[in-house]
Amino acid sequence: MLEAQPITAFSDNYIWLLTEGGETAVVVDPGDADPVLERLHDARLTLTAVLITHHHHDHIGGLDDLASAFPGLRIYGPRDTRIPGLTDLVGEGDSVQPVGLNTRFRVMEIPGHTATHIAYLGDGKLFCGDTLFAGGCGRVFDGTFEQLSRSLERIADLPGETLCYCAHEYTLANLGFAGWVEPDSIALSERLREAERSRAAGRPTVPSRLDLELATNPFLRTDDPAVIAAAEGFAGHGLKTSGEVFTALRRWKDTDYD
Repeated sequence: MLEAQPITAFSDNYIWLLTEGGETAVVVDPGDADPVLERLHDARLTLTAVLITHHHHDHIGGLDDLASAFPGLRIYGPRDTRIPGLTDLVGEGDSVQPVGLNTRFRVMEIPGHTATHIAYLGDGKLFCGDTLFAGGCGRVFDGTFEQLSRSLERIADLPGETLCYCAHEYTLANLGFAGWVEPDSIALSERLREAERSRAAGRPTVPSRLDLELATNPFLRTDDPAVIAAAEGFAGHGLKTSGEVFTALRRWKDTDYD
């Protein structure tokens, strides 16, 4: 069974360490090599592969040092010239089985945060980078609002028991904004209390189950009447499509909350 453990980096990044009971490991989005090398040394693991979701430096900054430490390292990532050192370029529908793991991952293209963002889905676990966060979603940088809206709709269609492994500990802030959108949501209030307890105890709030996101994450609830009404209140006019609702929500968070 695939195990995914967080390695903390910078102020709020999670680098995911993937193992299946052997002496080898895979990491997802290593923005910093030092904490990865320390964990591998302590656990006596050999790194065989890296999975990259997108080009931002806090996700790829450790690649050179890791490749130097582990000759022959396989580095999977999207077709993007901004990511140096990739050995395997992957995209929609490709299948990836890193050396040392029995799990085979399906690659999904989920642009929007960036134009070439991808995710890896395997063993009921989705490593989604900065597209979907617990309680929120990523900002739009070199992608488009329309792309990000469609990408989140694709994620929403996955089984509800899917575990979503995002790359940042943004949950409390995200749930704060969600409370602006749905102030009367009991499910959201319960989730916020549980997230506060986790953080107070020093525990991560991720991964999160997709069905919990569908119940409490406004960016996955763009067809809900309360969410639509809140988005229209910010926009100042009616919104006809879920994409328009999503865009209003994302602009609202960008301008008034973040």
